[in-house]
Amino acid sequence: MFPELSALVIDEIDDTGAVLRLRARTTVLDGVCPRCGHASRRTHAWHTRRLADLPVAGRSVVIDLRVRRLVCNNTECPQKTFRQQTPALAARYARRTKRLTATLAGIAITLAGRAGATVLAGLGVAASRSTMLRVLMALPIPSAPTPRVLSVDDVALRRGHRYAAVVIDAVTHRRVDVLPDRKAATLTEWLREHPGAETVCRDGSASYAEAIRQGAPDAVQVSDRWHLWHGLGAAVEKSVIAHGHCWRAGPPSPARAIDERTRARHTAVHELLNQGVGLLECARRLGWSLNTVKRYARAATAEQLRRPPRYGRTLVDPYRDHLRHRLAAQPDVAVTRLLAEIRALGYTGSANLLVRYLNQGRADTERAAPPPRRLVSWIMTRPSDLPEHEREHLDELLATCPHLTVLTEHVRVFARLLTARRGGELEDWMTAVEADELPALHGFVRGLRKDLGAVTAGLSMPYSNGPTEGVNNKIKLLKRQMYGRAGFALLRQRILLS
Repeated sequence: MFPELSALVIDEIDDTGAVLRLRARTTVLDGVCPRCGHASRRTHAWHTRRLADLPVAGRSVVIDLRVRRLVCNNTECPQKTFRQQTPALAARYARRTKRLTATLAGIAITLAGRAGATVLAGLGVAASRSTMLRVLMALPIPSAPTPRVLSVDDVALRRGHRYAAVVIDAVTHRRVDVLPDRKAATLTEWLREHPGAETVCRDGSASYAEAIRQGAPDAVQVSDRWHLWHGLGAAVEKSVIAHGHCWRAGPPSPARAIDERTRARHTAVHELLNQGVGLLECARRLGWSLNTVKRYARAATAEQLRRPPRYGRTLVDPYRDHLRHRLAAQPDVAVTRLLAEIRALGYTGSANLLVRYLNQGRADTERAAPPPRRLVSWIMTRPSDLPEHEREHLDELLATCPHLTVLTEHVRVFARLLTARRGGELEDWMTAVEADELPALHGFVRGLRKDLGAVTAGLSMPYSNGPTEGVNNKIKLLKRQMYGRAGFALLRQRILLS
């Protein structure tokens, strides 16, 4: 039960019910003076030291340890007497055994103050939340040489107001350090104090780029691939919106009751706005929520508010083409006839499913134009990952707008550069983009050229800022656990030890 007491002599065990008290003494006769280092066996007196230990069966354990106070034999030593120590059991001046302190430290790293104290109270250990935090802050930060590949990213201490920067090992994902702000001067100073980094991963921040250039001039900067893809997505969205007059004028949209209601609501809101009525008063008069009125007010036309329904896959999907051909040739064909035909082709679903499928208009050849962001997501998705009906709809829209066709081809070529690590072909891709009439993509290419070295490395090397984003998510959990007590020093301690 008490393996750490094997070097001691237990004289008595007092079981009081809630507390298990052990009276023990040391068997070692000598000791070393902490001031001068001389050994001594001359006993001056006895001293009782009280230590808390790990609980047993939910009961607190207290050790009354009787140790010697020895006389220093060095006549020149200013310390005449000293207390005998038991380094295997407890540190100097400690009131807890080492194994209890280690348990408190482990729980403090995971749960911090109040939550950790609550857990320990259920186990039979009395420790306040402040004690938990003191134990946590007393833990040493593990020291290690500067990693060869670093990754740096922002951490929001107070979103929109205060930020820090986290530095990790991009290979092992180990937390290296947390900087108190995200200024270039702070990162530059840290890199100079910790030389040895050969590669540094970052986002598109010009501040970080300059800091790495000054603090580690020989390091290779790697631009994060997710941020490159995200930047391309923003440029694609601008292009899609700019050519909306082209792809929205494609196949005619089927008339739906919800579309008529949308037009009526859009007209009602804009009539009130043209009369000088405010948004809040519009919401009161119409009996709608303020956000609904804002959504209609922001749209210049009712067509911008149309949202095609998003359906999941069903058993009827493999027979959609057959249904479309039959309905185009004979619009008044009976549903029972269609059901018999597709069952002969292998359909195993029910008649109700087919009726609902036809009533939803999913077999109609005309389709409502998707909102711009949905079209962007189709363009940015690998064609093989798109459902068949979305892929067909995308092909129909691309056929109506040559600019979107060229845009989609550029996106897919860039995706191949990104996934196949072919950064050497980036220059050819940028030249091809600049030769086409896509101003939004031209702006994206200009941004790539300003950071060409890091972008090329990001498309060629296997490193990225992905692990840093994972650490950032962990930091958000730590912040929510500590609320107002999450000062920077405490937060940094938990980040580096967790």
